[in-house]
Amino acid sequence: MVIPQPHRKRVKHFDIPGQVHELTFSCYRRLPLLDDDRHKMLLSRAIDAAAARLGFHVVGFVYMPEHVHLLVRPLEPACKVSALLYAIKRPLTYRVKQVMEASRDSRLADLTVRERPGKNAFRFWQEGPGYDRNLTRRDAVIQALEYAHANPVRRGFCDSPGAWKWSSWRFYHGDGPSDP
Repeated sequence: MVIPQPHRKRVKHFDIPGQVHELTFSCYRRLPLLDDDRHKMLLSRAIDAAAARLGFHVVGFVYMPEHVHLLVRPLEPACKVSALLYAIKRPLTYRVKQVMEASRDSRLADLTVRERPGKNAFRFWQEGPGYDRNLTRRDAVIQALEYAHANPVRRGFCDSPGAWKWSSWRFYHGDGPSDP
């Protein structure tokens, strides 16, 4: 008897040296799990640590309540986007679970799923790699940054991209370094 497997989105990563990757990945069930600034700060630390360890330059970012826009450029030919995503998501999931347990966050039960009998797992991220697009031209990188930076405005969270704290917009527009 063959047990049908659920369809799982697969994304092919094209790890081509020098090309910027436009990444978007979502929280589990697109829940607003990044509405807590503590979680966003942990995300910033995870991205910085993973990028430094694995040889990526962070070109830009925007953290939304339920998803992340991240633009990165590999610094070495051996750099793998899949390794970067794993190095960001796994430790962040562990740390957020600790924070949620310590604060007795009511959402904890909704994020704990039964994988198989006797095995439960905490889910912070939507399964799968998310969205990955290689950007080969400078104008495409600028467009991707502008799109990501405008996302909080389109969603009504702020009046201008510079007003959104969790974004690299200020870095590019001379208003000082981005906080995270």
